Amino acid sequence: MTTTPEMSTPTMPEPNRLRKIRAVVLDWAGTTQDFGSQAPVGAFIEVFARNGVEITKTEARRHMGIYKLDHIRAIGAMPTVAERWHKAHGTWLNEGDVQAMYRQLVPIQEAVLPNFCDLIPGTLEAMAEIRTRGYAIGSTTGYPRSVGAIAAQHATAQGYEPDVVVCSDEVAAGRPEPWMLLAAMEKLRAFPPSCVVKVGDTEADIAEGLNAGTWTVGITRTGNYVGLGRDELAALRPIERDQLIAHAAGVLRRAGAHYLIGSIAELPPVLDAIEISLSLGERP
Repeated sequence: MTTTPEMSTPTMPEPNRLRKIRAVVLDWAGTTQDFGSQAPVGAFIEVFARNGVEITKTEARRHMGIYKLDHIRAIGAMPTVAERWHKAHGTWLNEGDVQAMYRQLVPIQEAVLPNFCDLIPGTLEAMAEIRTRGYAIGSTTGYPRSVGAIAAQHATAQGYEPDVVVCSDEVAAGRPEPWMLLAAMEKLRAFPPSCVVKVGDTEADIAEGLNAGTWTVGITRTGNYVGLGRDELAALRPIERDQLIAHAAGVLRRAGAHYLIGSIAELPPVLDAIEISLSLGERP
């Protein structure tokens, strides 16, 4: 068949390419940017407070990683929060309330995010190693496009620029469904799924990868389940720090992560291990 300018012949992977990583797709807050995933927490606490309901950091973090509209629904569905809402408003939280809070949340996130865009130490070095190996770099996020664009702009200014950024409001559904990751893989033309590695710090990140059929790497120390900034974490006694990291590891292990690391700086050796698994014919 003769191709036209509008058509191109898909490139089928050669046999040896089936045994090699083709792309690494990463989360943002808590993974490559915003040590401790601080920005989303404050935004959720603020939007519920504006509506007369106090929520805790633990409640705000429980469902982290999913699309922020879905996240509001999930927080509001917690029995303790639902009771507080009912006490404050005399009615139960409904979809109209959720949509109204989401409209409030987006500008709050847009305003606060620039204060939490520092790259996590080791990000640039890990990305340089990934580039050297010839892997593509993608990203997915629970942020909508208007917020994700701010995160990406600040990351680019610091030297980190993924090939693809896919946001939750650009697909049929966000995490734990796999559509963002699959969209990133399509844009990168990275296949089969066994040649893709998904990296993130939440249960939702791991579920996204598993549902797409990729390898999954969970991040503990810099992520959501430790939930502390770099200086806050350093100020803890070692036993307290170790307990928090162990808790995060337990959450991500139960979610099904294939590998666990403390931070993005520790990613390259895991990629080596996955390459070995692929060379042995193993799959996620």
